[in-house]
Amino acid sequence: MKLGKYSLGIGDRFSHQGIAQLRAIMKANQTGLDINPVWNKSNREHIYVHSHPADVRKEADTVVAALDFSGKYFVDADHINLKTVAQFVETSDFFTLDVASFIRKESPIEDMRDFVSSCNKYMGDLAIPGIGHPFHVTTELLEKIAGKYLAATHQAFEIYNYLYANKGEDNFITEVSMDEVEKPQTPVELFFILKMLADKGVPVQTIAPKFTGRFNKGVDYAGDVDQFAREFEEDVLVIDFAVKEFGLPEELKLSIHSGSDKFTIYPIMAGIIRKHDKGLHVKTAGTTWLEEVIGLAMTGGEALKAAKFIYTNALGRKDELCAPYADVIDIDDSKLPSAEEVARWNSEKFANTLRHIPGHPDYNPNLRQLIHVGYKVAAEMGTVYTGLLKKHSEVIGACVEENIYERHLKRLFNL
Repeated sequence: MKLGKYSLGIGDRFSHQGIAQLRAIMKANQTGLDINPVWNKSNREHIYVHSHPADVRKEADTVVAALDFSGKYFVDADHINLKTVAQFVETSDFFTLDVASFIRKESPIEDMRDFVSSCNKYMGDLAIPGIGHPFHVTTELLEKIAGKYLAATHQAFEIYNYLYANKGEDNFITEVSMDEVEKPQTPVELFFILKMLADKGVPVQTIAPKFTGRFNKGVDYAGDVDQFAREFEEDVLVIDFAVKEFGLPEELKLSIHSGSDKFTIYPIMAGIIRKHDKGLHVKTAGTTWLEEVIGLAMTGGEALKAAKFIYTNALGRKDELCAPYADVIDIDDSKLPSAEEVARWNSEKFANTLRHIPGHPDYNPNLRQLIHVGYKVAAEMGTVYTGLLKKHSEVIGACVEENIYERHLKRLFNL
């Protein structure tokens, strides 16, 4: 099973927006692109909204049939590990192996020595085509890289082996995720991480490293744009070289996690992948859940009240809701409007405050991030919330489609 050159992770927490999401991708594909949609949902999200992996497969298959979509599409078991993978085996065909928690865990001394010995040919100045400077490789550097990443790549091997045994060799896509950590991986570290995966026989097709800067949920990139551009381009070139050097799948490409709304760096990524004719996977591009709340606010009446209820409750439960996402959100409490203030807002004010339009005077990234992690409140509303989604499906669907196509795909692919 092979992932296409371009793929887009689309989360749909309540499984109501698949048609709108796919419409946006099909609209982009009409320009000559071939973007593979990848519906993704994590174990945590399933727990919060009381859904099951089979629900994601059902949604994907249903909307693909309804729109007569003829391209490849996938269902991603997002951020799984050995403890959570089993329930995804039957219905998923894309697995994001999250091994970040194993970074820096101890590996057997023998394994460390064997890895360092296997890298003899790369000692000294390692030149990678396209990168204008060599990487100086020493025994000390290799020992440091092995100490950081050998256990993590072994964990990827363990999960892959489980999937291989239960699904067969060619029946799923393997992604390895190392992004939810404090410090970014350097391009030379990425090179040797890929060697470790290749040595263990893990046919990784996408890899999600940690980059410099903040990739917070649902808001723009924050960090040194020039440094990101250098890292991204060098990582693209490292992957190209590693594919040939280690015999990894030729489809191997970078995956950008928490990639939604990173408008500042979309043109940079677009330029680099075009320059080198490489692929890209962007996970969760288009924050569908937030567009649902925006659509509810826009329709007014009981739906606007529901949107306000979600914010008010999220505000009162901020610490609880933010805790699982602490590494990928930055909320300034002093810039969160009070429940009393929001209660006075009309539809336009609420929607404009939540909708991500850079430079708009009403846009508030702090409120946006809080509502982003507040989907648990909507889940607790049960059929009250999902009933509103059905009742106002036309308005909400238009918001979802516009967001993915106009604000994401256009920027990512220069449409």
